Amino acid sequence: MIKCILFDFDGVLTIDKTGSTSITNYIAQETSIPLDIVKNSYYKHNKKLLMGEIVHEDMWDAFCKDVGMKIPYQVLIDSFKNTVLDEKMFHYIKLLKNNYRIGMVTDNKVDRIETILEHRNYKEYFDIVAISAKLHSGKEDSRIFQYVLDSIKVTAEKCIFIDNTAKNLVVPEKMGMRTILYDDEHRDFEAFAQSLKAMLTE
Repeated sequence: MIKCILFDFDGVLTIDKTGSTSITNYIAQETSIPLDIVKNSYYKHNKKLLMGEIVHEDMWDAFCKDVGMKIPYQVLIDSFKNTVLDEKMFHYIKLLKNNYRIGMVTDNKVDRIETILEHRNYKEYFDIVAISAKLHSGKEDSRIFQYVLDSIKVTAEKCIFIDNTAKNLVVPEKMGMRTILYDDEHRDFEAFAQSLKAMLTE
């Protein structure tokens, strides 16, 4: 019997496929710096940010120098706050929480996720939030998933993990979790809800 449902964040609970897309699109829009310049400059630091080797404060001056503009740090914070969330998914999570433990497993930056959840008052929706930058582990290995299992004291076989990237499902499947690949192109909520319901009632 399924006890816990785990959600990826970007692409599943948000409209943009990745957090970096949300951040760079917002910065480009607010500063009028060409998007390709913003993306190229930000992505130089992205892997280290995701693994928690650095935080945004560490790279911000270099990023601003690279794009040729001293951008107020608040613009970055505002990019977090203006992330477009899928409100249908969050409403669904609220309903699911009546019967299941709910978790988030995301390759992401700690400051971004914490800012978004606090800004939207969504912290209470999750029993556990596992962030790659905090745990120094992405979804390509088992540590981030094991952290979740140990924290909420459930076995992998009692969990479902939902992600919008097929390669992110490989490790949890090997661990014994049931998985769902979410179609972030069509974002067919009804089809997703039916798939999840069928899995929960098996």
